[in-house]
Amino acid sequence: MDTKIAVIKGDGIGPEIVDATTPVLDAAAKAFGHRFRYEYLQAGGAAIDQDGEPLPKKTLKKCKDADAILLGAVGGPKWDSLSGDKRPEMAILRLREELGLFANLRPAIVYDELAFASPLRPEIVSGGVNILIVRELTGGIYFGQRGTEVIGESSAFSKIVDHLKGEKTLPPGRFAYDVEQYSEFEISRIAKVAFEMAMKRGRHVTSVDKANVLDSSRLWRSVVEEVRAGYPEVKLEHLYVDNAAQQLIMDPKQFDVILTSNLFGDILSDEASQITGSIGMLPSASLGEGSRGLYEPIHGSAPQYAGRDWANPIATILSAAMLLRYSLDLAAEADAVEKAVGDYLRGGYRTADILTEGKIPIGTAECGKRIAGLVQK
Repeated sequence: MDTKIAVIKGDGIGPEIVDATTPVLDAAAKAFGHRFRYEYLQAGGAAIDQDGEPLPKKTLKKCKDADAILLGAVGGPKWDSLSGDKRPEMAILRLREELGLFANLRPAIVYDELAFASPLRPEIVSGGVNILIVRELTGGIYFGQRGTEVIGESSAFSKIVDHLKGEKTLPPGRFAYDVEQYSEFEISRIAKVAFEMAMKRGRHVTSVDKANVLDSSRLWRSVVEEVRAGYPEVKLEHLYVDNAAQQLIMDPKQFDVILTSNLFGDILSDEASQITGSIGMLPSASLGEGSRGLYEPIHGSAPQYAGRDWANPIATILSAAMLLRYSLDLAAEADAVEKAVGDYLRGGYRTADILTEGKIPIGTAECGKRIAGLVQK
């Protein structure tokens, strides 16, 4: 099998964690008789420095031609002064939009070897926390109408501002708005992803919304119920987002698949990441209608650790396992990578973020090498 993988190392620790991950993919390819070809591309801050824009056209074109995209991380204080549409993070948003990647999968698994690192008591997290958050990725408030206007001044958006402020009488000054909006189509397709994933897991979907307040959430709940009719084997329950945030801390083992909107999913998945003990352990996949996907750790670029060989590459390695599973349909190869990560942790090796007394400290590159050496057919 000859497969083309677009690789974007990005900024900060991105190059280090990606360089620790490709040997693991190579080990899987060798063990199972495949050949992966990597095309290294620029996006994010590195692309701004080189080409003047966060997502150069050549990068986008080559990503569209690839079978899958592996991304390190983008952004950093160096580019914080840039306007919103010029910032490094726009590279990811544009990739999601251009590639039609509407479903974000974020697993949160507590390994028994790392239960001590969770801020929750061991009896709450040990032996069973395995959550998959299915987040809608291209709709909602992040992609809704937005703007900042000055009340009392005429503008192209004055009618929108008047409508949004409703009956409020506001004093002169700035007025900002971000609109949360969802269509029936957008909700239906992400709900189908969640139910399909649940069919392969514990057959339990928890849909998270704010239907007691938001019209968009009331539509969300209604459409999810309609989709549920096609999956009678799956248990469905609804939680308001504030209750879901509480329940994640009180009893995370109750969850199997969490289905939610863009904004709520962004927040809840970061909360879930802390339950696992280290954000350096959590991968993600962004998928569309076809097999092509974008795979990245959920953490940022952590420029303060760049070049120090400290970063934990496991989130990126597990993202690569998701790449094997979802874009390349190589389930056995993905299982082998995930098993290698478990074997590595049981071996007692730790990067700085999860290092405790009695464990063996190693760096980013060495972590990748050791996990690659454990990949077996």
